[in-house]
Amino acid sequence: MANLKEINKKIDKLKHKGEIQKAIEYCQSVLLQEPSNPELNIRLGDLYMDWHLDVYQAKQYIDEAIIQYQKACETLLDNGEVYYKIGFAFFHKGELDRALNYFEMALKNNANKSQCYFMIANCYKKKERYADALDEADKALKCAFLNTSRIHYLKHRLLRIAFFSNQNSKWKSFLELMLSYLTLPFDPEAKKDVAKKFKIIGISKELYLAAKATRSRHYLDAVKYYSQAIDKMPGFTTLYCLLGDIYRILGRHEEAIIEYKMARWIDSLYLPAYVGLVQAYEEMGEYESAIETYKKFITIHPNNPILHSQIANLYFMKGEHNKAVSHYQSAILLNPKHEKAPEIAQTLGFLLQHFIENDEAAVLAFLTAYVLDTGNLDIYIGLGAAFYEKEDYVNALKVYRRAIELQPTNAKIHCNLGFLLWGLGNLTEAISEYELSIKYDPTYAIAHNNLGVIYLDDLAQIQKAADCFKAALEYDPNYALAHYNYARCLSIKGEKVEAAKYYRAALDINALTKEMDPNEIQDRLNSLFE
Repeated sequence: MANLKEINKKIDKLKHKGEIQKAIEYCQSVLLQEPSNPELNIRLGDLYMDWHLDVYQAKQYIDEAIIQYQKACETLLDNGEVYYKIGFAFFHKGELDRALNYFEMALKNNANKSQCYFMIANCYKKKERYADALDEADKALKCAFLNTSRIHYLKHRLLRIAFFSNQNSKWKSFLELMLSYLTLPFDPEAKKDVAKKFKIIGISKELYLAAKATRSRHYLDAVKYYSQAIDKMPGFTTLYCLLGDIYRILGRHEEAIIEYKMARWIDSLYLPAYVGLVQAYEEMGEYESAIETYKKFITIHPNNPILHSQIANLYFMKGEHNKAVSHYQSAILLNPKHEKAPEIAQTLGFLLQHFIENDEAAVLAFLTAYVLDTGNLDIYIGLGAAFYEKEDYVNALKVYRRAIELQPTNAKIHCNLGFLLWGLGNLTEAISEYELSIKYDPTYAIAHNNLGVIYLDDLAQIQKAADCFKAALEYDPNYALAHYNYARCLSIKGEKVEAAKYYRAALDINALTKEMDPNEIQDRLNSLFE
């Protein structure tokens, strides 16, 4: 039998020629003659791992590698490097807790400390324990000399998590990236990782055809080409997200979710995987799953105001209003200068006013929105309404009058101001504002209706009121309150049968729009013929 040096030389020669399967078969044949040789078990395990990690190889060989390493372990009980190799295999199998156990055993048995700490950091990264991952990466750096490129790059990516509010972390992350470039020539494993990325050239044809098919909306062809690319080169995160995007366009959300989850598994810090996953869940109406994904997303970027805003929107839709309020507030506090901050503050004000019914807090939210964007008319409308609900009529008037200065022909502002003046008993000015509202938007049914109520209830001008209600119904036939008010006019005029028809219409429409208390309409209808 040839000695171990000659055996390894022949295996290396076959590997160099790209004939890894033949190298495995040769190693197996040698092991048949010497089954208890741990060095050969380790070498065969390494061959299986190399074959598994080949970007052009879609088959799984991890279990075969683990079996060989464990056989070697039976003889080499105190060999830390074997424990490290088993941990490395379990990491790639996705069994992170078992991998961590083996890396700890490797450290106790004098394995390469830098490699062990680096892989422990990667395990924590996949488990989304980013602070722990950073600590382990620091330990790895302390145990290494120049072969630190991969460690610096891992730290760079972990530090990017704090970008949004921590300028110091941003510069630290940049420094780690530069150090990863500088130490690349001294880190053989890092050079292998870089070489793998360049192998994407091998699927350039499939990528071109997939992109072309996507542009021409031949999405089934795009699925075919992206799938072919993944079959030829599994392990490239971007491919899974691109395929997931196409599945979403086709409405095949469950398949899209599988692809996004695969991308997230390969790289737990790859943000497009989270974005795609959340969008798929939202499009399916699975808001709870979307929220859980956002929570994980937020652990990666805890200081991103948009993420807090988006998870708040989902809580809002689910009716979990207090949680929504908390995340809207976080979004504003984290970055009040963000272009979306006024819109977020405005939404927060609306939520506090109409769902939490906290008028004081609603006013503060709308004031925040106002300070952030003094030119947004919708904010004035919300702020004015919040002041009105708080019974702070003086400030409500100031807000509406300021809004009219900004946009004198806005029908909604004139209508809101008319409602406020009407509530304050200033009928003449209220009528004037409603007439201006109708002048600038003759189809504005609310203004017609409210003006009609003033004529009916405050001035007893029945015909003018009836004309206003008819105009409101002309522009909005599904306006339950206008049907109800017109019925009141007809009842006063003695046209009870016609009035009953409009009360019934009000009841039917109100069942859908929920504008009024249905009992109030029914009582009016019942009293017509008593």
